[in-house]
Amino acid sequence: MLRSMYSGISGMKNFQTKLDVIGNNIANVSTAGFKKGRVTFQDMMSQTTTAAQGATANRGGVNASQVGLGSQLGSIDNIQTQGFRQTTNIPLDLSIQGDGMFILQSGTETFYTRAGNFYLDEDGSIVNPDGYFLTGADGNEITIPPTAQSFNIQSDGVVNYIDENGDNQEAGTIVLANFANPAGLEQAGSNLFLTTPNAGDENRGIPDADGRGSLVSGSLEMSNVDLAEEFTEMISAQRGFQANTRIITTSDEILQELVNLKR
Repeated sequence: MLRSMYSGISGMKNFQTKLDVIGNNIANVSTAGFKKGRVTFQDMMSQTTTAAQGATANRGGVNASQVGLGSQLGSIDNIQTQGFRQTTNIPLDLSIQGDGMFILQSGTETFYTRAGNFYLDEDGSIVNPDGYFLTGADGNEITIPPTAQSFNIQSDGVVNYIDENGDNQEAGTIVLANFANPAGLEQAGSNLFLTTPNAGDENRGIPDADGRGSLVSGSLEMSNVDLAEEFTEMISAQRGFQANTRIITTSDEILQELVNLKR
């Protein structure tokens, strides 16, 4: 069988994966805290027909002759650039101006997220839409008493509230985490990430320190997906897919001609 046919098949599979990633990016264009994906390709192994030869006293060197056998998936990268900030004027909507991530706790499991749409549960604890607790400086959840008259969250993570007597009280301090390689975090769905060995150690601390960034209350970080870029990549992937199908079609026509030689 022709090697070009299998090369075309590998190219089709790779461009299909790229279209899958692009489709997911576009689907999450309005998802708070979403980080887009990017696909890279690599060439597959090559078949050597003639090995390279060094120069001799009577003849110069000769390069190797190799035929490539298609492409393969190189990586699916998680692009951790910052999305634009949308003002909501809701006090529990928080965005991070910097590289940090919110730390969420669910039992013994720890999650990380850039989506800052938080809420108060019936006990006054700050939680995300799935009910996971926002972690404070002491490692516990941050709770605002239901009897509080009002509250505010400062850029350094300090949560203050006015109690029933009109006195100013501190509910706790929101901490953030950053990683040496945030692209190494594993996506867990629901805007959540899990740590992996390649992400590096968690560097936990208060905002405005060690590059973790500051908090902006009343705003949300939106997706970092650029629709114009995604549509351009989608057109490129579509044409690449079509070109690879043409390789298969042409290879099939050549094989048909070979079969018809006997006639």
